[in-house]
Amino acid sequence: MTIKQLTLHAFQEFANGNLEPLRPLLHENFVEHNPNNPSGRDAFIKSIAKAPVAGAKLDLHRVIADDTHVVVHYLMTTPDKSQSVVDIWRFENNQIVEHWDVVQQL
Repeated sequence: MTIKQLTLHAFQEFANGNLEPLRPLLHENFVEHNPNNPSGRDAFIKSIAKAPVAGAKLDLHRVIADDTHVVVHYLMTTPDKSQSVVDIWRFENNQIVEHWDVVQQL
């Protein structure tokens, strides 16, 4: 599977409420660049499970990939707000080693 395919599979599973596909995809020591989220696979998964994104409706708009990065753009809708989100994932050996995001309130 390509890193784009791995990301799309994990995104679809996450959008359906299943966080388990994230575990093998995230490197144990992955680095989170959003200061509101922790680094490290286990800490990140624990945090994201409690975050609004876990219960949000996610509408995928586009996915852009090269040899080491995948960029995912989507609309995240919760009962009280909508946000446009861009996630940037850097891969090594088919695992995510770094993450950045940009979030815009709509």
